Amino acid sequence: MKSATVAVLLPCYNEAQTIAKVVRDFRAELPEATVYVYDNNSTDGSAEVAADAGAVVRVEPMQGKGYVMRSMFRDIEADCYVLADADDTYPAESAPAMVRDVLDNRIDMVVGDRLSSTYFTENKRRFHSGGNVLVRKLVNSFFGGEVADIMTGYRAFSYSFVKSFPVLSTGFEIETEMTIFALENHLRVSSQPVGYRDRPAGSESKLSTVRDGLRVLKTITKLFKDYRPMMFFSLFALLCAAVGLALGVPVGIEYFQTGQVPRFPTLIAAFFLLLAAMQLLVAGLILDTQARARRQSFELAVNQMSSLRAHVLDSA
Repeated sequence: MKSATVAVLLPCYNEAQTIAKVVRDFRAELPEATVYVYDNNSTDGSAEVAADAGAVVRVEPMQGKGYVMRSMFRDIEADCYVLADADDTYPAESAPAMVRDVLDNRIDMVVGDRLSSTYFTENKRRFHSGGNVLVRKLVNSFFGGEVADIMTGYRAFSYSFVKSFPVLSTGFEIETEMTIFALENHLRVSSQPVGYRDRPAGSESKLSTVRDGLRVLKTITKLFKDYRPMMFFSLFALLCAAVGLALGVPVGIEYFQTGQVPRFPTLIAAFFLLLAAMQLLVAGLILDTQARARRQSFELAVNQMSSLRAHVLDSA
């Protein structure tokens, strides 16, 4: 039986200043691994620098980290995948322990936890620290998780995670999507504190605090609706019912006291709000049934994939 294979995945967009060091660091820490750099339309010669440093360089012409991740996950075959940024903010020394967690402990996703380490002292970008804490609280509250760092770009994955994860996001919200996918499908997730250092002078972040922050919040809302439809629609049903009762009860009291309904528009509004609440509950029940069927299909697909891969590895 052949030894386990490891792939280091480095999405790259205009990181010529740091990419060579990142490639060399990961090759030193994981000499058995193949380092892949997917260049995303860089204009500063990043691809050439990465190739000179010993990386396997490929090109993703569709702009956005989500598109890069989709190509990486589709193209590359390995037993363990290490994902990091090309900006030299994550230490490669943490990678071997993350790989061992995947290969030895059968973890599906190892999260490189910056927030329990040096992130709050090293990060110099305004509002990013508060945004990370907010996203962590929202995701863990909505999806019942205890993930220490939701938006970290430093992770390790199993083969089954990579090949079963449907990449839907196109930008930096991909990290949030991966975390929610793992929690919703009850995959094995662990966190390891990793060091974090801010970008070197002259290296510019591609993140926009407001734009990408709003995209992350939008992703959380969409996935909450898709994965937890009963809870999502129940919240809106409760709101409609509360407003409908607040409008309708005083009208009902007036009717029983006087035998008249002087505020027909209010009564009609209350009726339609209560009707909307009932419809929202029914929609939640239907979509919840579909979500359960989707989870069952996912489990069967993963089981089949694992059996097939085990057969292939045994044959090899």
